[in-house]
Parts: sequence; C-alpha cells; structure tokens
Amino acid sequence: MFIAGSMLASSHSAVSNPLIGSVSTLLRALSLCNGPAACSGASTTTAFSQGSVRHINSGHHDVDDKLGRPTTPWVRQVISGVDLMRHPKYNKGLAFSDSERDRLYLRGLLPPAVLSQEVQLERAILNIRSKADPLDKYNYLSSLQGRNERLFYRVLMQHFEELMPIVSVPTVREACSKYGLMFKSLPRGLFITLEDRGRVFRILKNWPERNVRVVSVTDGERVGPLGDLGVQAIGVPISKLAMHTACGGVEPATTMPVVFDVGTDNEELLRSPLYVGVRHRRVRGDAYYQLLDEFLTAVRRRYGNTTLIHFSDMAHDNAAKLLNMYRTDFPCFSDELQGLGTAVLAAILGSLPKTGGSLADHTVLLSGEGAATACIAELLAAAVANQTGTTVLEARQNIWLVDSKGLVTRSRGDSSTLEDFKLPYCHSGPSDCTDLLSAVQTLRPTVLIGCGHTDGPPPFAFDQHVVGTMADNAHHPLVFPLSHQQPECTPQDVYAWSGGRAVVATCAQGDRTVAEVDGRELHPSQITSTYIFPGVGEYTAHAYAFLQALSAGVSD
Repeated sequence: MFIAGSMLASSHSAVSNPLIGSVSTLLRALSLCNGPAACSGASTTTAFSQGSVRHINSGHHDVDDKLGRPTTPWVRQVISGVDLMRHPKYNKGLAFSDSERDRLYLRGLLPPAVLSQEVQLERAILNIRSKADPLDKYNYLSSLQGRNERLFYRVLMQHFEELMPIVSVPTVREACSKYGLMFKSLPRGLFITLEDRGRVFRILKNWPERNVRVVSVTDGERVGPLGDLGVQAIGVPISKLAMHTACGGVEPATTMPVVFDVGTDNEELLRSPLYVGVRHRRVRGDAYYQLLDEFLTAVRRRYGNTTLIHFSDMAHDNAAKLLNMYRTDFPCFSDELQGLGTAVLAAILGSLPKTGGSLADHTVLLSGEGAATACIAELLAAAVANQTGTTVLEARQNIWLVDSKGLVTRSRGDSSTLEDFKLPYCHSGPSDCTDLLSAVQTLRPTVLIGCGHTDGPPPFAFDQHVVGTMADNAHHPLVFPLSHQQPECTPQDVYAWSGGRAVVATCAQGDRTVAEVDGRELHPSQITSTYIFPGVGEYTAHAYAFLQALSAGVSD
C-alpha cells in the first residue's frame, strides 16, 4: 500500500496520464504472474481514479482454482483522499500542508486551518486532562491510536509519566473487563481459537504487516486481580506493545498483539450476551500447548526466529513452561516471571552505595502467597551466583519465603503439601515461625519484600513491630511493599518507624509521597517492570539476531 505521490497526481485526468498507464500495465503484468487471477482465470480490470491506481480481481469468493485453492478478490492501490485519512499509519490530521492537501486529494475534506503536530499534541493533552474518569482517558487515547498513530505516540512519549497509568495498568485492566461493551471492529489484534488448529499459518498471513519484530501473547487467564478475562484480555498485549514503542523505540507497524481464546472459567462472562469470545470452559493440557506450538512455528516460518515473543498475563505454570520450551528458539520474555524480579534486583543494586556491602551480603525475606515471590527469589539467586561464582543452590540459602502459614521450611512439608515454586526455598529452619514478625526476628533479614496474591490482601502487614525489627537488623533496611491490591504498609509509616533510615520502594505509579523526618523530605522509589521489558526485549532481540548471524557466519 502506497501514498499517492505528486507524479501520479499531476494530471487532472488519470486515464490520460502515461505514467499511470505504465503503472497499471505493471500491475496487470504482476497480477497475471502472481495474482489469484493467474490461476483462477477470473476477469481482471484496472480501475483508475484521481490520486489512486487500483488493480481489481473480479473473481468470486466461492470459485476455486484447479488445485482446489480458494480465490479471493484483491486490490493494489495508491491511497489518497478519504482512504488516506482513515489510515492511522499515514494520517496526520490537520498537519497536512496545503501542498499535501492538493497532491493527496484532501482539499475540502479537512477544515482549512493547518495545525502542526505540536498544536495537535497540546489539544490532545487538554482533552485528556478534561476527563475525570481514567477509563474515559483510556478510550480517548485508544481512539486517537486508531485514527492518528504518530500523534498518539507523540502524546504518550511527551507525557509518559502522566499517561502510563492510563495506557498500562491499572486502567487497561478495567478496560479489558469492559471490552464487550467497548468492542470496535478495527483489527487491533489477532484472535486465535482451538478451532483454528491446522490453519494458524493461514490466519497469520491475514495480519496486514509482513515485517513483525515483537509479538505480545496472552491467553487472558491471569489479568491481575481481575483473574480470568478470556478473549477480553486483548487490551493487555496492545498496552505492552505501546510501551515497547514508547520506551524501546520499536516501530508500531512491526508489532503484533495476539490473544489465544481457549475458553474462560469466568462464569459472569460465560453468561453475558455481550461476551465476544468462545463460550466454553478454559481448555488446558495438550490441546493448549499444541495450539501454542503451531502458532510459534508459524511465527518462525513467516517472520523468522529473531522475533521477540512477549508472554503476558498467563498462569504461572503455563508461562514458565512456554518460556522454558521456546527460549532456545526465540528471544522470549515473561513480564510476570522476569519483569518484576528484574526491577527488584535493580532496586537492591541501586541501594548498595547507601547500604554498603554487596548483593550477596543481604538476607532477603519475601512475604506473599503467589508465585511472584519465587520468581523474584530465583532472579536474585541467579544474580548472587553470577557475582560470587557460586552455584544457584548456594545462593538460595540467604533467600526465604513467608506465606499465610508462616516461614516456609522443611518442617512444613514436602512436594506433596507445598506448591512447586516454593520447594527451592524450603530450607531447614525453625518450625515455630508462624507469622512474619517471628520470621524477621529469627532470620534478621536486611531486605523485606511484600508481594501479596493478586486476589486479595497480603498474608501479613508490615506493622510497626516488623519495621522496627528490620531497623534493628540493619542501619538502612530495604523495605519494599509491592502488593497491588492492598500494600503491606505506607511509605510514611516505614520512614516514621525506622527513623527515616529505611530505603523504601513501592509499585504505585506516580506515587509522590513526601515524608518529613527530622526536617528531611523523603521520597519512596518506584518499582515497575514498565521500564524493564521494552529495553530487555530490544536488547534480547538484537543479541539473538547477532548470535544467529554469528553462528551462520561460522558455519559458512
């Protein structure tokens, strides 16, 4: 698809222009060699209009060629006029100059004023700020992305801190929960179901872009505290890819959001007449993995194995298995398994100039019920092992888990009674630590991380006794209350209970809390994976491509 140039628009009569005739002859030749008409024998005509060249195959939908392949109408055209304005990739709104409006046949289709992108940016942000409801702001930005892509990303990048909670969590999750009401027919993502097995590659060819560098994949099973949203989770990969563009510089046209609709266990959605997904219980097991395998095989075949695969909002077991299965075939990344842990590791490393010592000198205690605690712990253990030259098994000895029943130790049970992700951190230890305070008093950790389950409040709060004991254990204890639903404590409380000595970080976006202790203003840091996955994804994709090229060069 091309934008009409001045060469094609220089004549008032497109038919009399020899250049257009040459283009149409070329397109006719291409169609005879490569188009569906070459096989089907359907009549082919060339239609001309000012500012565009259209090559039309008039074959019928239900006519098959001699090899049994269905033929479909296809069009090659140079877009201009209304078609150009409706294309978000090329539309510039009122920023089209006078000469462009004449050359591209936009005269009369726009108000006479020419407004620069800077003026349109200011107008857009004023519109956004005039809306009180975050969901209304999200809808405005989504509509802007659908009609003027370059302005959308300009607004997002210029006001990133302000708009990140709108484009990303938590607002995008609310938008996903109401996707049935907000559904638009624009092809904003690729939808694949179990019924598509055996034809996934053909479906992949329906995506309008031929060069895809980043694919964000979800099955909608774990959309934060909202749980299973099924196909309505499509907003999550769209949001992740917007972050890849805004933070990582990925070209929007080279991204593809994908949702695998394998059913849902959400009773409310199954009963809703507005639900746009398949209406059956979520399918797991071999059928699920076979569908994912067919899709990733199709991605490798069409786009190559340097395409970054970003898994989002999947159940821990599925995400972990897919990551381990395909990390040698593609550059892969999981926000839930790697993103938060990377941000926590960065926070601890960033605090070393204040706390002193090294990463290996810290004793880490993670409080939470979900698998996120083990994901963070595993990344910390790998970092310690890498720095010290020890094994990961040895590095795990200074990392402990606390769940709703207390400290996770071998006296609590084994693989038959504990979840799999807790087993690597089920150390030999005291059996009487049934709450967080007793664990802090016994282990004397220097780092306390709260990562409660997304479905409810954390198992234990970081109260004054817990924080006070942490302050006794270290001069500058690290306290990270990271539970989304209900944080374990507030930064002001931590500063007050530790005498202003604690290093505090939260996951609250845009938190500008100010605490005054002894005349000093203290601000908590923010831990978020939003700044992690775009950079890690880009680096991983480039590194993977380099290694592939290097190995090819060696083999040659």
